[in-house]
Amino acid sequence: MFLSIIIPTYNRLPILEKCLRALESQHLSNENHIEDYEIVLVDDGSTDGTLNWLDLHKDEFPHVHCFEQNHAGPAAARNLGVEKARGDTIIFIDSDLVVLPNFLQAHTNALIQGKEKLGSDSFFTYGAVINTCNFINPTAEPYKITDFSAAFFATGNVAIPKHWLMKAGLFDNSFQLYGWEDLELGVRLKKLGLKLIKCPEAVGYHWHPPFSVQQIPKLIDQEIQRGKMGVLFYQKHPTWEVKMMIQMTWFHRLLWGILSLNGLLNERTMSPFLQWLINLGKPQLALELARIFLNWYNVKSVYAAYVETESK
Repeated sequence: MFLSIIIPTYNRLPILEKCLRALESQHLSNENHIEDYEIVLVDDGSTDGTLNWLDLHKDEFPHVHCFEQNHAGPAAARNLGVEKARGDTIIFIDSDLVVLPNFLQAHTNALIQGKEKLGSDSFFTYGAVINTCNFINPTAEPYKITDFSAAFFATGNVAIPKHWLMKAGLFDNSFQLYGWEDLELGVRLKKLGLKLIKCPEAVGYHWHPPFSVQQIPKLIDQEIQRGKMGVLFYQKHPTWEVKMMIQMTWFHRLLWGILSLNGLLNERTMSPFLQWLINLGKPQLALELARIFLNWYNVKSVYAAYVETESK
C-alpha cells in the first residue's frame, strides 16, 4: 500500500510546520503493509513565505512533495494533490492538523481490516478530530463532546482508495468559497455505495487560535460564504438530507431566530459579554455562545442565496 497524504494550505506556516513534522515522525510496524508514503502539499497561493520556508528546510522533510497554485480554494488544491499523488491510497488532512505517531499505521490497519470484513474496498476510513487551541502542545487536548462529528465524508482526517475518488469525479471546483466541498463529494461517494468505517485510533488535533472578539468579522464572513456554498450544494443534490445539513429548513430558521431574538443578539450586543468570558479564561464558552448569532447569519445567507438563484 502506497499512501499519499494530501494537504492543502493557505497562510498557515507556523502550524503547518508542526503538521509536517508529525507526519515525518510516524511509527510504522515491521508488518505494516505500507510500501511507502508521501506528503503531497499544495500551496494555495500563500503570501506568508510558506514555499520559501519549505525550500530552506527541504532536507528535514524527505516525504514532502510541494506544488503550488494561484489562490483557488481547497477543492481545487485537493484535486491538484490527487492528480500529482503517486499512491494508491489517499489520506486527506488539513494543514492545521497535528497527528499522533501511529496515525498512518492506524489508518492502514483499518483499511486492511475493512477490506477483510467487507470483501471489497468500497469504503473509506474516518479518523478522530480533536479541536484544540494549545499551540505549544496540541496533542495534549482531551476529547470533548463538542468534537463529535456526524459528517459522512470530511477531509479533516480520512483515508480512501484513489480509484474511488477518480470514479466519483473528485471535488467540484465550483466550491470556491468556504464550506461544503468535501461533504458534497461525500454524497457522490455514498451514491457509489461506499461505506464509512470509523478509525478512532487515527487521531488528529485540529488547532485554531483561542477565540477572541477580533475574530468575529472573519467568522461572520465564513458563515455567509458557507450559506452561499450550501445553496450550491443543494442545487447539485436537492434532497431533504442536504437541506438539513445546510440549515435551509423552517426548523433552523425558527431555532436560530428565537435564540438570537431575531438578530437582536449579535456581534455588537454580545461582544462585551463575550469579552468578559474571555477575560475569565473561558474563550471556548464564549465561542459556543457566539455561534448563536453566527448560525443566524448562516441561515439568513442560505435563504438569501436561494432566493437569488431562484430569481435568475
